[in-house]
Amino acid sequence: MKRFVAALTATLLLWAQPAQAQSILRDAETETMFAEMSGPLITAAGLSPRDVKVVLINDDSINAFVAGGQTVYVHSGLLQAADNANEVQGVIAHELGHIADGHVVLSDRGTKPAMGMYLLSMVLGLAAMAAGSGEAGAGIMAAGQQAAMGNYLAFSRTQESTADASGAKYLREANVTGRGMLSFFKKLQQQEYRFGTANIDPFMQSHPLSGERVSALTADLQASPAWANRPDAALEERFRRVKAKLAGYVLPAPRTLQSYPPSDQSIYAHYARAYAYHKSGYPDKADAEADALVKAKPDDPYFLEIKGQILLEAGRPVESLVPLREATEGSRNNPLIATTFGHALIATENKANYPEATKVLRTAVGRDDQNPFAWMQLGTVYELTGDTARAALATAERASMGGDMRTASASARYALANIPANTPDWIRAQDIAMAAQNEMDDNPKQYKRRR
Repeated sequence: MKRFVAALTATLLLWAQPAQAQSILRDAETETMFAEMSGPLITAAGLSPRDVKVVLINDDSINAFVAGGQTVYVHSGLLQAADNANEVQGVIAHELGHIADGHVVLSDRGTKPAMGMYLLSMVLGLAAMAAGSGEAGAGIMAAGQQAAMGNYLAFSRTQESTADASGAKYLREANVTGRGMLSFFKKLQQQEYRFGTANIDPFMQSHPLSGERVSALTADLQASPAWANRPDAALEERFRRVKAKLAGYVLPAPRTLQSYPPSDQSIYAHYARAYAYHKSGYPDKADAEADALVKAKPDDPYFLEIKGQILLEAGRPVESLVPLREATEGSRNNPLIATTFGHALIATENKANYPEATKVLRTAVGRDDQNPFAWMQLGTVYELTGDTARAALATAERASMGGDMRTASASARYALANIPANTPDWIRAQDIAMAAQNEMDDNPKQYKRRR
């Protein structure tokens, strides 16, 4: 019986939560775009832009989701499928509806009744089997599983419809047109048509069918004073750039070059080809595309960033310093760009550059402490300059972020023993050591020492 219960639990969880195995893609310009397009919507939802994050996931499927907390996860495939920034805003508005309406927190209201129905059918089915009615018992259990899943999916569809309505409200209150929300749902509807709507059981879907969503939303979105608003030109330009560079990064190079052939001399094509050539091992071609970007806009920090990144990863760190320093300054010390600059300073293997690297990287982690690569680079420069205590603290930060509490605890305790007491770094080491120890104490089996 435990196996049957575990099977249904796993099935419900697969419906309730998207896969978590995808990798997160971090890019300064993309995160800036997400902040610009989501900020007014987050405020309209009664949330704080400081607390809500929109994160890009490397997955070519057309999807977005929330999975706890106040983070919206957007698949790279969704950005590639979207025709404009407003379509992405419509998706984000919907996901914010899940956050503001507390759907993740309330998910137990869907899973618990479904589990109860399933367990009851298991008891009745097993009783029938014990009485000699094996076929009847199996039928009872199968019907129970079907009913439980149907109950959960009905709950999920209700949440999705509620999030649609909330998203439409946030678009209206943020004075953002809902045209993109409708056009994106129509895209999904076309996918359903290609699959064949006759083959889709609407009662076995976690979302309402896209045609139903379009019908339910059209009147409200068109009645909004924002319906006739023109798209934000600056945001649309940012979206086209991000979409092009993302294509260069995530798509196979031949496909990128087919979409952005060398004959295309637009900014977007140069951007896409720079990444495509760079990841394919053509540094000279990548460098030429980056040069074209910088020539077009010499002060653009993101163009300077890709120029410096290509030089750095081609084994030319000294040459990368000028564009990366300018990119860092031009982006007002964006922590992702600053981390690349700090990495370049270390990669020169010139001791004279280590103090600047330390300063740059400390600023970067101070503004974004959820970047394991930045902590690794900071730990490296501390080690190179003989500050083993703070190198250990950086290791503790990175280990804690990755869930390696044993390493976090040991490294933090070394830092505690060697950093002057009651300084900010000493206090941080103490916090990590205590949190790691508490985690290990609460989960003794997981952290049992191997012999």
